[in-house]
Amino acid sequence: MSRRSKATSIPPKVKEAVYKRDNEKCVLCGRWAEKSWACAHFVRRSQGGLGIEKNIITLCPACHLAFDEGPDRKKLTAILSEYLSGFYDDWNEEELRYHKYD
Repeated sequence: MSRRSKATSIPPKVKEAVYKRDNEKCVLCGRWAEKSWACAHFVRRSQGGLGIEKNIITLCPACHLAFDEGPDRKKLTAILSEYLSGFYDDWNEEELRYHKYD
């Protein structure tokens, strides 16, 4: 496994922490969520989004699809950015990306 793949994958303990942080619900629609749904990257894996708590959110399949591919991505990004920054005083989107030479 490459360093980038390892850095962007989500360890089980991160999924558990995110699931608890998000009160076992989709953070967009409020629907009860399965633990496996705590896997949405705020910064996409394809863009080097790390598999860390500050970058992972719990989304139901419909909201995850809307966030990834829907026409309201900008609006949902703003909502989720505000949500995540409410938990982490030092939340910074640029720090959520894998950098090969850091």
